[in-house]
Amino acid sequence: MRIRTLEIGVGLFLLAGVLALLLLALRVSGLTVDASKDTYKLYANFDNIAGLTVRAKVTMAGVTIGKVTAIDLDRDSYTGRVTMEIDSSVNNLPSDSTASILTAGLLGEKYIGISVGGEDEVLKDGSTIHDTQSALVLEDLIGKFLMNSVNNKESN
Repeated sequence: MRIRTLEIGVGLFLLAGVLALLLLALRVSGLTVDASKDTYKLYANFDNIAGLTVRAKVTMAGVTIGKVTAIDLDRDSYTGRVTMEIDSSVNNLPSDSTASILTAGLLGEKYIGISVGGEDEVLKDGSTIHDTQSALVLEDLIGKFLMNSVNNKESN
């Protein structure tokens, strides 16, 4: 009887460990098992999206206020169109706010950071953020540096 109790205890402990790992995997991947919050949609067009993915965070002052739900090509302007779902508790974003694609750390994940503007008019469901800053692509930056150094050597 004592061995059976020990086996049941070990089994419950392993089950709790597996459930904890499953919950951790859901949190890290951006998937949630929570009921969906009340949100509204905002759009932004970027010249270069470079590494931004669906379910990426949307932050303001370091606080997550939403997520990216879709990334498409705008056929009229040939730019990347990002659809974001913003928590309805953040319903006072000025219409001249800026959206930037940022990187967590040096080579970390991409996310959208929103900087608040100063207008009295606020963004509503379906509004577009017009002032955007595209992603910084490390390869482009290195290429420009190398080309600049080659051009400087040819000039001398």
